[in-house]
Amino acid sequence: MDYVLDQKTGLKLPNHLAIILDGNGRWAKAKGRPRSYGHLIGCSNLEKMCNIIGDRGIRYLTVYAFSTENWKRSAEEVGFLMNLFRQYLKRLLRSARKRNMRIRLIGDRTGLPSDIQEIIRILESETASNDSMVFQIALNYGGRDEIERAVTRLAEDARLGKLPEGRITSEIFSSYLDTDGIPDPDLLIRTSGELRISNFLLWQLAYTEFYFTEVPWPAFSEEDLDRAVEAFNGRDRRYGGV
Repeated sequence: MDYVLDQKTGLKLPNHLAIILDGNGRWAKAKGRPRSYGHLIGCSNLEKMCNIIGDRGIRYLTVYAFSTENWKRSAEEVGFLMNLFRQYLKRLLRSARKRNMRIRLIGDRTGLPSDIQEIIRILESETASNDSMVFQIALNYGGRDEIERAVTRLAEDARLGKLPEGRITSEIFSSYLDTDGIPDPDLLIRTSGELRISNFLLWQLAYTEFYFTEVPWPAFSEEDLDRAVEAFNGRDRRYGGV
């Protein structure tokens, strides 16, 4: 892997950064505010950090915004989040045009409201040729669900004779995932102190470096990003357990 050097710190940057955006509700509760306030500030911070990450030279960014399990939250909170996504995705189109950024959504979009599906279609279509950074948003996403959907499509193509005979390679299987064509993450950041990956990118994180921080997502800053990149540079990246 040829890493880009950060012009600010001189450290090598991950080519692909993944972030689990955790702690919005707990951050708001600690301030005596409703969970919705935490989601609102967390969304604002995502816009800011996305620009910072792109300016630093990171080529791919994937964020975990809404999981398949998040539907179990209260109807009020889910409704608020869907409205927040509507507003954010519309603003994102303007930002993507300005910054020459390509947008991709991963997850089962068929489970989302139809108007959000249409916004996603427009986002992906109108930014498909942009090449400064690829920004992937995991929305109604679960790693097991992604693998199940991939296996279903793969099995159908095998039944129809569309696959070569013999062993299914990791390259063939990866092409059926939502992240087809995107390199696996080099670094995963999870905010707010939880030490698990919560069904995120189960296949793609096989050789990814993990960085966990107690800082909740609404308070995550450029300085916190620097700390994660510094820790990443301190790792001896070896594959296959050698």
